[in-house]
Amino acid sequence: MSKRRALGQHFLTSNQIAESIVDLARITREDTVLEVGTGKGILTSCLCSKAKRVISVEKDPILYREAKARFAGIQNLELEHGDAFEMDVDFTALVSNLPYSESRNAMEWLVQRRFSHAVIMVQKEFAQKLFLKKGSGRRAVSVLAGYCFDMEKLLNVKKANFQPVPRVDSVVIGIKQKKRMQKELIAAVNKLFSFKRKTVRSIARQFDVVIDSDKRLEDLSDGEIIDIAKKIIR
Repeated sequence: MSKRRALGQHFLTSNQIAESIVDLARITREDTVLEVGTGKGILTSCLCSKAKRVISVEKDPILYREAKARFAGIQNLELEHGDAFEMDVDFTALVSNLPYSESRNAMEWLVQRRFSHAVIMVQKEFAQKLFLKKGSGRRAVSVLAGYCFDMEKLLNVKKANFQPVPRVDSVVIGIKQKKRMQKELIAAVNKLFSFKRKTVRSIARQFDVVIDSDKRLEDLSDGEIIDIAKKIIR
């Protein structure tokens, strides 16, 4: 397995799909766009042609240096080297072909930020988890995203459009912010899901909280789970 494949780095190779992603993001000259993962830069120049300002962050030092050389003449582009999810960046829109290994971190980071909208591309399996409202396949990240965002599937992208070719297809998702969430509450939701096979009564007992319910987390709405999470951090 190549190092890039192991890190979840699968680079989009279709310019047509890249242009479609940028079009779907509805970027205007009022927007400051954050791109997480400059990669080979297939989205970057398209974003710069639409936005007031683009902040593109790349963790890989080689890709960062290549991007600095390639895009040196673009005036409204700021290239940054580092982990975007450890930076305090102001933006109105996020557009990203997320590395597969970063998808969950990205969602947990994004629910804490103030922004208008986002268009992200994620692995198909991860997208399916995000949209789950019931059932045993539900995860903490499904609740966080469902509670904080209005989401819609915008575009299916076949795995043949990436290099190296991943094992699964991808999905482009549109996001609009409804609510924000503090780090402590995110941690509490994750704690609840570490006991997901137990009843709500049993889970609550782990935190010295009394809740009279035999339901399981998978049977509750996003809001109901968030309410329980709030109780365990009091």
